[in-house]
Amino acid sequence: MTESSRPLRGVLFDVDGTLVDSNYLHTVAWWQAFRRLDYDIPMANIHRAIGMGRDKLIGHLLGSDPEAEVEEKLDSSHGAIFSTSWPFLRAFDGAAELLRACASRDLAVVLASSASEPELQALRRAIDADDAISSATSSSDADESKPAPDILQAALDSADLEAEATVFVGDSVWDVKSAAALGIPTIGLTCGGTSEAELLDAGAKQVCASPRELLQNLQDSLLGQTDAG
Repeated sequence: MTESSRPLRGVLFDVDGTLVDSNYLHTVAWWQAFRRLDYDIPMANIHRAIGMGRDKLIGHLLGSDPEAEVEEKLDSSHGAIFSTSWPFLRAFDGAAELLRACASRDLAVVLASSASEPELQALRRAIDADDAISSATSSSDADESKPAPDILQAALDSADLEAEATVFVGDSVWDVKSAAALGIPTIGLTCGGTSEAELLDAGAKQVCASPRELLQNLQDSLLGQTDAG
């Protein structure tokens, strides 16, 4: 059961770094975008910010709110560079099976992504499990990006779910913080490059290495606790 002892009805999944091995591709794309405007941002810093929405990430890395023109140039450059990676996107081992296993337990499976709609379609093609997905969000569905909870609230609304009967699966500290704002417990995955200790410190209730490991331990995880007791 979730902490509120409500029967579990749905599971929200982050996509980049959680189901698809794309975090480091985003890191390189952002690094190149910043370099085009003569900003020298270390890749390690960029990687640690992946999981934030684009608007939050840019200000976070620059240390101040940029002018709108600068933000627009960085955002569009990142999108253009990252789009060249779309044909090479790969889902993590076990990602599609994990979604289908959740759906087979009568859970609503919702992709809670802040990617643009074209990016989301590329990510869904990489996962190749649309038959298990109830609904999905994109950046256009939220006024404010992670770590604000808007995307997760939109994901809940899209499947008529309540936070108290939902679990979130994500890979970043920003994912955990976003879910915590709504009282949704998070299962953290380290496959996106964030350590178990960081995810637990941020408030994750459980941590697994990958979708495959979570699938193998599904019954003992928060996702296995679907019955009222």
